[in-house]
Amino acid sequence: MNLQAYISAIQSPDQRAYEACQARMDAVAKPVGSLGKLETLLASIAAITGSPRIDLGKKCVLVFCADNGVLAQGVAQSDSSVTTAIARSLAAGTASVSVMAKACGAEVFPVDMGMVDTVPGLLDRKLAQGTGDISVGPAMTRAMAEEAILTGIRLVEEKKHAGYQIIATGEAGIGNTTTSSAVVSALLGLPPEEVTGRGSGLSDDGLQRKIHTIRKALSVNQPTPSDPVDVLAKVGGFDLAAMTGVFLGGAVHRIPVVADGFISGAAALCAAGLCPAVRDYILPSHISAEPAGHLVMDRLGLSPVLQADLRLGEGTGAVALFPLLDLAAAVYHHAATFGDIQVEPYERWTC
Repeated sequence: MNLQAYISAIQSPDQRAYEACQARMDAVAKPVGSLGKLETLLASIAAITGSPRIDLGKKCVLVFCADNGVLAQGVAQSDSSVTTAIARSLAAGTASVSVMAKACGAEVFPVDMGMVDTVPGLLDRKLAQGTGDISVGPAMTRAMAEEAILTGIRLVEEKKHAGYQIIATGEAGIGNTTTSSAVVSALLGLPPEEVTGRGSGLSDDGLQRKIHTIRKALSVNQPTPSDPVDVLAKVGGFDLAAMTGVFLGGAVHRIPVVADGFISGAAALCAAGLCPAVRDYILPSHISAEPAGHLVMDRLGLSPVLQADLRLGEGTGAVALFPLLDLAAAVYHHAATFGDIQVEPYERWTC
């Protein structure tokens, strides 16, 4: 299937399953809606899967690793060797997201989408040894952007067939806050200074250099805001394009996808630009400490659960949501109901 065929296959979530899940949670012996956003997320999961029988027993994180040619402009403290080092930690199971995932019963699948180096132990989906420098030309061809998106969709299909019931998005690649800021600036029509942060810790001079580089990239490439594939090809990255595919794949294959922070949020914006219905298949985890984190979530109409100033990446924020979802599901399935304790249930009032 080509990209448009996948997009055409996306349908709206199951509202009846949403309401059935909500009714079951309302029957639990507690004030109606008292688990807040956790209840809403469970109902969303029911709507996504089409069943109020919530099962999150098999979880995974897809971590897309890629290098960015824009590093040549001094937009980060590190070079591509750090991407390689992180990828080796992911392969060894010692990266931050790997340790967090193990603690909550999830598996991590690191994917080489376009690293300069090759690291054993990663899923090999390499499209090139890094992207082009967006300050002087496009990051990649449109065909490469579409292939990266399709890779993300196919990986969701593979994981669903392997029995995974929920997927988190993650990434690793020095320079990808620059590409993400460029993508968000293009899609939202905002100046680079409003959507660009310090990434892994730039100085004041470094931040200004990063903003100038993004401004130049947008001027040189002239991405079309109404065409997210064009935006990704011109100022994005292989990791962003693949995560765009994961969000689309979640909607195609009816499996919930947990968004991490700013970088995966930029990819979610691209996916929603290609198909607005995708928004209903995304579970937000946290508000990123990057300055545009809240802007991205607001545009997507998503309300994250966690506000902890997280900015590590790798999918760590998304994984941090997994235990909360498990706790909510435990209440949903096992807590006493009003009927069990012979108490008149609360009524749900809508304002």
